Amino acid sequence: MAKSTASTATLSLTGITKRFAGVAALTDVDFEVRPGEVHALLGENGAGKSTLMNVATGTYQPDAGSIVFEGQVVPTLTPKLAANLGIAIVHQHPAVLPDLSVEDNLRAALPDKFFTPAKDAKKIATDLLASVGLDVDLRDRVEDLSVSQTHLLEIAKAFALKPRLLILDEPTAPLGKEAVDLLFSRVRAEVANGVAVVYITHRLAEVREMADRVTVLRDGKMRGVSDVDKISDEDLLTMIIGRELEHTFPPKSAKPGEVNLRLTGFSGKGFTNVTVESKRGEILGVSGVVGNGQSDFMKTLAGLESFSGSVEVAGAALSSRELLRRSAYLPADRLHEGLAMTLSVRENAAILALRKFTSIKLISAPRENKTVLETLNELAVKAPSADANVSSLSGGNQQKVVMARALLSEPLIVVADEPTQGVDVGARAEIYRLLREISESGVPVIVNSSDAKELEGLCDQVIVMSRGHVVDSLRGKDLTEARMIKSAVTATTQSVSVTDGSYGARKNTSFGRFLSGDYAPSALLVILMVLLGGFILSQNAKYLNEFNINSILGLATALGFIAIGQTIALLIGGIDLSVGPLAGLLVVIASFFINDGSPLGSILTGLGLMLVVALLVGLLNGSMIRYLKFTAIAATLTMYIALQGFSFLLRDAPDGYISADVSGLITTKAGPLPVAFLVLAAVAVVL
Repeated sequence: MAKSTASTATLSLTGITKRFAGVAALTDVDFEVRPGEVHALLGENGAGKSTLMNVATGTYQPDAGSIVFEGQVVPTLTPKLAANLGIAIVHQHPAVLPDLSVEDNLRAALPDKFFTPAKDAKKIATDLLASVGLDVDLRDRVEDLSVSQTHLLEIAKAFALKPRLLILDEPTAPLGKEAVDLLFSRVRAEVANGVAVVYITHRLAEVREMADRVTVLRDGKMRGVSDVDKISDEDLLTMIIGRELEHTFPPKSAKPGEVNLRLTGFSGKGFTNVTVESKRGEILGVSGVVGNGQSDFMKTLAGLESFSGSVEVAGAALSSRELLRRSAYLPADRLHEGLAMTLSVRENAAILALRKFTSIKLISAPRENKTVLETLNELAVKAPSADANVSSLSGGNQQKVVMARALLSEPLIVVADEPTQGVDVGARAEIYRLLREISESGVPVIVNSSDAKELEGLCDQVIVMSRGHVVDSLRGKDLTEARMIKSAVTATTQSVSVTDGSYGARKNTSFGRFLSGDYAPSALLVILMVLLGGFILSQNAKYLNEFNINSILGLATALGFIAIGQTIALLIGGIDLSVGPLAGLLVVIASFFINDGSPLGSILTGLGLMLVVALLVGLLNGSMIRYLKFTAIAATLTMYIALQGFSFLLRDAPDGYISADVSGLITTKAGPLPVAFLVLAAVAVVL
């Protein structure tokens, strides 16, 4: 790194340009953040904010421009160098390992020195989580945590690194008020110690509360930078969306129609005795401190859980099965519950409406494409094409795809859980408009949001939940943000078993944790094997004699080595379907060279040829995957077929006779156990 005197900022990005497949994601962008400053970065989804921060953390290399960190020019910034410099980022979608425990995730993300002395490692990790308000067991799998808990884990990892530059990308989107207050307190403490903070958000109120300066991006270009106290919200909105936003919320229903939704004694897991009515043209809101039964209520109303009481839509009572079939559910976690991320935009939008496109049990592709495209255009979904992978879209456009699916399914009821979470201002206004249009068409619309201001502006009626109970129902002039918050925090109800996205405590029993862990399936298999073995032994006393045991161990040894190789392939995200035919082909090759009476040269030639064939197969599999862009399944399935063919060309079956002397060497025993099995056990332990 060469010395630069151009800036005293912690981070200075100058003239940053980045293109993907010829399309400019960033064009000549300047951005800087100073020590002890919170610099907000605003813009619509797809404006280039995340791309700019990926440049700042070394994930992307800019096509043009310069990066200066604490006065030092950084010619090539990599993620490892960024971490060494003290740059930490909290991603909008947490970068965690869901199959591992909370403790394993912390150990993977943090240096070993953080957990010294080793005897205090668990206390250190627990204290770290407590510092951001996260109370979970270190042994819990991350995939079992709620969305908000996973975000708090991501935040805890970033603070633990003691960064000089902290980048927060939508950190409050899934959090409740208490967790947000604690986060803001931690951020202020870091800023007071001279840490520079980049704060990406779609909430202008948070910008006012936390930021010193603000930069706006639109269409990959810088649209302005200002001190927060010198620019109005209206001017910021105009810079963000490129036009004046006349009304954030559409007008509420002036003359609501007849009752089209009636809940009576509606009770389920995490909530109880909800009784409320909503009329045609109205939007019913659900408010309360996060973790008080709202998400359970929404899932049950969408038919995902059983309930007691009654649900009437347009005068007809519906069961949970009918609700599941006829409702449109917009989940809070759109990445894991709302979208199939490996499918295209078109497939995600059409998946619940396939019957509309079906004739004589066959889907009409032209009809599907036409209808889906019309709906996507109506919602102004920005995508390269309808067949583009939905994971390539911005958060706002992904949410519009979820909305498109709801519209195409022609639902009886729309249940929207946090529909604008992580969505930019412009897309948010469009979602509000769509929800209002759906309600005016006569379809009941229920919206749960942790943003009380949003509920005040959007909804005609709001129920406030606390500990699974409805503690207030607000309409008209009583429907205010202040009243919602007051009702939630002053409630004295007793807790129902609430299981939805609490940001804080979550406890598993040891037995429950074991059942959901890695060892439960293996333990069950061992128990079944012992029981089966015991039964066979009761029928035949020779079952556990030395000959049987050695025969089984000998046969298991070959499969064990194959299993180790397959495990390595799985650990790196691949799979190898060709291992079986390869083993058969190697036996066929051996049968030509390693026979009774074969000279040593022939045996060595056979062994060498077997090794070369095995290496060649691995090389070809890897080359097809890496260079020809085959999937692991396609590449190894192709090899599977080829190896089977070669075996049948050489022999009538993929087998053959091998010298008894050589076979004897393989089955040589050390004490009561085969040597090959002991080698297998040693390799398994080492790996």
